[in-house]
Amino acid sequence: MDSLTHTVLGACMGEAIAGKQMGKKAMLIGALAHNFPDIDVIFNFFTTQASSLLTHRGITHSILCNVIFSFLFAAVFKKYIKNDSMSYKRWLILISSGLFTHILIDAFTTYGTGWFEPFNNFRVSFNAMFILDPFFMIALLIPASVLVIAKKTSEKRTKWANAALIISGLYLCICVFNKLYAKSKIEKDLEAQNIIHDEYMFTPTPLNNLLYYIVARKDENCYVGYYSVFDKAPAIKYELFKRNDSLLDPIRNDDEIKKLIRFSKGYYNIHREDSALMFSDIRFGQLGGWYKENSPFVFNFNVAKTVDNRVALQQGRFKSFDPDVMSKLIERIKGNKN
Repeated sequence: MDSLTHTVLGACMGEAIAGKQMGKKAMLIGALAHNFPDIDVIFNFFTTQASSLLTHRGITHSILCNVIFSFLFAAVFKKYIKNDSMSYKRWLILISSGLFTHILIDAFTTYGTGWFEPFNNFRVSFNAMFILDPFFMIALLIPASVLVIAKKTSEKRTKWANAALIISGLYLCICVFNKLYAKSKIEKDLEAQNIIHDEYMFTPTPLNNLLYYIVARKDENCYVGYYSVFDKAPAIKYELFKRNDSLLDPIRNDDEIKKLIRFSKGYYNIHREDSALMFSDIRFGQLGGWYKENSPFVFNFNVAKTVDNRVALQQGRFKSFDPDVMSKLIERIKGNKN
C-alpha cells in the first residue's frame, strides 16, 4: 500500500493500543512502526533496477525479520522512553501490531510480499486491493486527522481510533468478499468459453475493488479481460497477447532478465516500441484496457545493451495520457449490459 495509508493506519492503531498511556506519542510510534518495513527502499541506491524489484517487500517484509524487529524495538523503546505505564508487553504489542499489519496489508496487493524470506522466495499476493485504495485510506485519514487535532485528554479519542480500525477492517472484508464473488464468475466464464489455461490471476483495477483485470496464461498466450461485479453481459471479452519469448533469446541468460522474469511470475510480454525492446510485467494492468483494445501495459522496462555488452534497464514512460481514462473507468465499473 501507499505510505500515507500505512501512516494513518499505524497512527490509529497506536492510539487504540497505547493512547491512554502515552498520549499522542502513541500515534507517532504506531505510524513509525507501520512504515518501518519499507526501509528496504534504501537498497534501491545500491542495486540494479531488476534487483530492486525483488529487494522491495523482501526480507524486511518477512515474518522472521519482523518477529526479531518486534522484540528488539520493544526492548529499545522500553529502555530509552521512560514511561511507567508502558510495560514491555504493551510495547511489544504496539510495535509488532504495526510491523505485522504492514506486511499483511501489502500482501493484499499485486506486487507480492516476501513473508517467508530468507528461506523461500515465494511472494504472497492476494490481489484483493489496488495499491492505492482511496476508500480504505479515507476511512483511516479522517479519524487520524481528528486524533491529531483533538486534545489528548479527550475521552472520545479511543472511540475514534476504534471506529477507524473497525471500518477499515470491514472494508477489507468487503474486498475479500468481492474477490471471491468475482473468482466464481471468472472461473465459470473461462470454462464456458473453453479458454484453456495453465494458471490465471485477477486483481482490482485502479482505485476500486469492483472492476477486475484478468490474465489467463497458457504457454506463450496471455488472455486479458475485465470483469465488473455489476456485469450483466453473458461473457467476458478477452484480448490475446503473446509473450514473444523469442525476442529475449539473445539476452535470456543475463541476470537482469532472469530477475525480471522471476519477478513477473511468468506474466510478461515482450514487444518492440520505436525499435526499442520493451519488457512489460502484465500483472499490473493496462492504461485504459477496460474500454480500448491494445492498450499499453503500465509496468514496463526498456531493455538495452551497454557498451560492454551487458543488459541495462530503464523504467518505461507513457508518451501520452488519455484524459478520459478515469471517466471511462467509472463507466466500466457500472458494468456491461450487453
